[in-house]
Amino acid sequence: MKYRNLGNTGEKLSATGLGCMGMSFAYGPINDEESLKTLNRALELGINFWDTADMYGNGHNEELISKVLVPNRNRIFLATKFGFRWRNDGTNYFDGSPAYLKQAVEKSLQRLKIDTIDLYYAHRIDPNVPVEDMAGAMAQLVKEGKVRYLGLSEASPASIRKAHAVHPVTALQSEYSLLTRDVEAAILPLCRELGITFIPYSPLARGLVTATVNDKNQLADNDFRRTLPRFADKHWDNNIKLVNEFAALAEAKKCTPAQLALAWVLAQGDDIIPIPGTKKIKYLEENAGAADVILSKEDLSAIEKLLAKYPDVGQRYSEGGMKLVNN
Repeated sequence: MKYRNLGNTGEKLSATGLGCMGMSFAYGPINDEESLKTLNRALELGINFWDTADMYGNGHNEELISKVLVPNRNRIFLATKFGFRWRNDGTNYFDGSPAYLKQAVEKSLQRLKIDTIDLYYAHRIDPNVPVEDMAGAMAQLVKEGKVRYLGLSEASPASIRKAHAVHPVTALQSEYSLLTRDVEAAILPLCRELGITFIPYSPLARGLVTATVNDKNQLADNDFRRTLPRFADKHWDNNIKLVNEFAALAEAKKCTPAQLALAWVLAQGDDIIPIPGTKKIKYLEENAGAADVILSKEDLSAIEKLLAKYPDVGQRYSEGGMKLVNN
C-alpha cells in the first residue's frame, strides 16, 4: 500500500481509504459477518484510513467498526461525522448546533469504544448556525482531547474560510469522481491554498463507473441509488454508454474500470485521498490495487475525450439532496 500525507499533520494515510457506510446503510441488505471480514482484510492490506458517520445505520456502523477498531487502535486512523438527525418518520435533517455537537460526539465515542476520534467532520453546513460557532465548538473538542483533527464535508469556499479562521481545518470531504467535478473550480484550489487535504467520497460515482451495475432494476428495493438522477431513465442511457466505453479503456490498460476510475482521482493530486466504499473483500482488494495504476498524459486525455462525448450524466443527488451541499 502506498501512503499520502494528511496536510501538515505528519499522519500517513493509505492512498485509498475505506468508506464504511455501505456496511450499514443505503446500499441494500447488510451482512455484519462479511463486513467484519472486510475490515480485517483492510488491515492486512495496509488500509489504515477508515471513514464512518453516526448516521450510518443510526449508529450501527460505528458499533460494527468498534469490534475491529478497539483491538487494533494504533493501526487505524478513524474518521467519523456528526450532524444528521433522524425524525420518527424515517427522514432526516441537519443540526450543526454546538449543543447537538456535544451530544453527538459523546455518543460516537461510546459506540466506537475509544477515547479520541482521529478526524471529526461536520457532515454538512447548517444554514441556521453560524459556521464560526460550529467550528468553535468543534475546536473545544480538540482542547478536551476528544478529537485530534477537524474536518468539513460538502462545504462552500466561504464556509471553509470561516471555519479555518477559527481552527485549522485538516480535511475537506466532498463528492468527487469522473462524473462529479464541480470542486475543481474553486474548492480544490482553496484546499491547496490552506493546506487542507481533500477526501473524495463516492470516487466510483456510487458504483456507476465500475461497470457492475448493468441493470438498475436489479438494485435492492432499499438501495438509495434508485432515487438518484444518474440512475434514472433520462440519464441512464447516456451513462451506460459512457461506462461501457470506459470499461474498454480499462481493459486496454489491463486494469478494472474501478481501478482506472480511482487511479484518475489519485492522479489529480498527491493531496487527495479517496475513500471508496465497499462491504466485500473482493472489491476492497480491487480498490487497493488502484494506487499501482499509473496514468500517462495519453490515458488522461482519452478519459477527458470520453467524458466530453457523454455529458448528460445528471445531478449526483435529488433536488432535496442538492440543497444540502456547497453551503
